Amino acid sequence: MAAAEAPVTVGQPEVAGAAEGATGSGGASGGPGGRRAALGPVGLVLAGCVSVQFGGAIAVSLMPRAGALGVVTLRLFFAALVLLVICRPRLRGHSRADWGTVLAFGATLAAMNGLFYQAVDRIPLGPAVTLEVLGPLALSVIASRRLVNMVWAGLALCGVFLLGGGGAGGFGALDKVGVAYALAAGAMWATYIVFSARTGRRFPAADGLALAMAVAAILVLPLGIVESGSKLTVPSTLGLAAAVAVMSSVLPYTLELLALRRLPASTFAVMMSLEPAIAALAGFLILSQSLTLVESLAIGLVIAASMGAVRTQVGRGKAKTAP
Repeated sequence: MAAAEAPVTVGQPEVAGAAEGATGSGGASGGPGGRRAALGPVGLVLAGCVSVQFGGAIAVSLMPRAGALGVVTLRLFFAALVLLVICRPRLRGHSRADWGTVLAFGATLAAMNGLFYQAVDRIPLGPAVTLEVLGPLALSVIASRRLVNMVWAGLALCGVFLLGGGGAGGFGALDKVGVAYALAAGAMWATYIVFSARTGRRFPAADGLALAMAVAAILVLPLGIVESGSKLTVPSTLGLAAAVAVMSSVLPYTLELLALRRLPASTFAVMMSLEPAIAALAGFLILSQSLTLVESLAIGLVIAASMGAVRTQVGRGKAKTAP
């Protein structure tokens, strides 16, 4: 899907057709079955967001032991191992374009993870996530020709800036290199959305993701060995890294890939603005971290933007299936 195109369903034709058939067979598309079909991908995205946040908490505690690149290396290695064992993707029967997509997707995964962990090694996690999410928000505006999607993106943008302290000049006190890494990770996140959708069209199930994860692990491995060396073989570090891989890579990437087969990339990108909000709420519920009025307002803006994007997607589904 080109960035300049209007948002379209990025799933495989047979998947999209099945969804439309299920909506139509229940009568009116606004019935319970139609709503469940439209909101299904949304649930996948939300589950992925929650998994990422809890996995990220474990990763932060692991970084003093193995370093930023060491954590990325172990995370991608275990994620690739799990996905390859579960999916057992076919290596034959794919075109050169298929393999080109997998290689690009794998390089994007490696860059996105590596840049983000370099960012959180220099700046706090909340501002890092807030800056990173600007990438998907930019994609939402670029990929959509509908004014309403730009409104939701703008509302979410206000929220993430407030959440990161942008209204009080909070970003100005951050390490400039860390900020640059976070913004670069955001650009890779937007690229990840595009290539995840393309990979989902070309490969069945999560086969393409498994192959791309293996590519990412191979690309990052030399960097992790140089930075961390024997620290990567400590049993307790390996166990925590395996948990990070499952929670931060295997589950969310698989859920997002499946969601992108039925969800427009622009709507998906706006929903990614939930990441900072979920992180702040997790801190309040689990770590007893209090929220200021500004932070609460920011969370409200982000959630409102995401809910608006979901309602827009459901409305488009109704319009397409209306007689």
